[in-house]
Amino acid sequence: MGLFSNFMASNSFFLLLFLLIIPSYTHVCSTNEGSISVELFNKGFDFAKDLLIEKAISSLTPLELPEIEKAVKIPLIGTVHITLSDLVIYKVNVSSSTAEAGDTGVSIVASGAKAYMTSNWSYHYGTWLIPNITDKGVASIEFEGMEIGLTVDLKNQQGTLKMSLLDCGCHVKDISIKMDGGASWLYQGCYFPGKSNMGSENSTLSLQSLPKAVKVDKISALNVTFVGDLVVTNSSISLNVDGLFTVRDHAVDFYHYARNSRASMSCGGRPKMVGISIHENVLNSASLVHFNAGVMHLIVDKIPDQSFLNTSGWKHIFPQLYQKYPDADMNLNISITSPPIVKVEQENINVASYADVTIDVLDAGEVIPVACISLVIDLSGNAEISNNNLSGSIQLNDFNMSLKWSAIGSLHMNLLKPVVENVLRAVVLPSVNLHLWRGVPLPHFHGYMLHNAQIRYADSSIIACSDVASIVRGNLDPLMVYYDRLFRESVLEYI
Repeated sequence: MGLFSNFMASNSFFLLLFLLIIPSYTHVCSTNEGSISVELFNKGFDFAKDLLIEKAISSLTPLELPEIEKAVKIPLIGTVHITLSDLVIYKVNVSSSTAEAGDTGVSIVASGAKAYMTSNWSYHYGTWLIPNITDKGVASIEFEGMEIGLTVDLKNQQGTLKMSLLDCGCHVKDISIKMDGGASWLYQGCYFPGKSNMGSENSTLSLQSLPKAVKVDKISALNVTFVGDLVVTNSSISLNVDGLFTVRDHAVDFYHYARNSRASMSCGGRPKMVGISIHENVLNSASLVHFNAGVMHLIVDKIPDQSFLNTSGWKHIFPQLYQKYPDADMNLNISITSPPIVKVEQENINVASYADVTIDVLDAGEVIPVACISLVIDLSGNAEISNNNLSGSIQLNDFNMSLKWSAIGSLHMNLLKPVVENVLRAVVLPSVNLHLWRGVPLPHFHGYMLHNAQIRYADSSIIACSDVASIVRGNLDPLMVYYDRLFRESVLEYI
């Protein structure tokens, strides 16, 4: 059993395999529920299980194992010292596998597996006639009829996952060894029982080194801290992450948003692999972070009717402006005055935004503010999944105007409103929608992305039910790159 024990001894092998099932993205918050929930349905669990096994095999092969030395007693010969070196598992096949989720954890069983290994062998012994007899050669070893199973439990430990191996085992139906060279009695020394079993070992792995935030753009990041424990049922596995935006490269702030009950992940229709619920707090935290960064402003110096950005185009509407600055160019300085408020309703997404529009005159190279108008803007929008991003667009419903101050006398708001509406529809909204179209990155599933996603709105949340498909082009999720490295390093450390 020495050879097989070295192959299977690492409990990190099992624990880190299971980690590959779990997608993630998030931010630290005061609630116990988190603002993003991910639920893996039966269809997705089966897919993740197959992907998990495929990834495990590709990550571990070829795998070099430590040298094995053994001393055995051979009748009529005496004690023989046998060494197996350069052991390499170069191929593993799994014919079938099953996965079940229940109250005691998640169980995965791979059946009908075969492993192929090569090795160098050597031996030496002595007799009273010949004090030193040696030989060496190569061997091909096959493990057949392998059944490997494990049950793991996952708990939240201060925002990261604590994975405990509750049970694991391996049964081998047959081991065959083909050796090149050597005497026939040598096979007795390398004999393996026809059936082998390994019991379980208690093991716990705390992934404290997992990243706490994932960068989204030059300003913001999403915190990747888990909230609460995984919820495991016989039909799904779900986890919550806080999901709020934070300032990039800064310590994580704590936002105190009130939360309602968790949105239902019922997808309806044909079964989907995964459901993702994104609470409106995620959008509001993005609004707050970008507002505080001072990027919510726009200077408009080109519009479809360019005559309105010259005082000559205003001389019949505001004669005082033209008289004071004849034929002077103008621009409109639009600044958001408070973080836009996002509400996810049953039919769409509503946004309330407050802005100031400052009218500037460009006179002899000097920018002169001449008036300021306050706007209350009512917008509506829709979300969609595009290029594995949560993206969307907004439309203008209505807006109200009021004069904040003026250096050119009173302004007639009813005459000015069509001009402002034209600027909002033709210039401001297309610019905003360009940024919204780029979207917020959603988790990759190790080379796979969301596919045929369906979106609905419920309980103040955007709910996406989706399958996954292979990524043809594009970069892998940085978390998955991290998992790959962690997986490989941990396995090699334990063996």
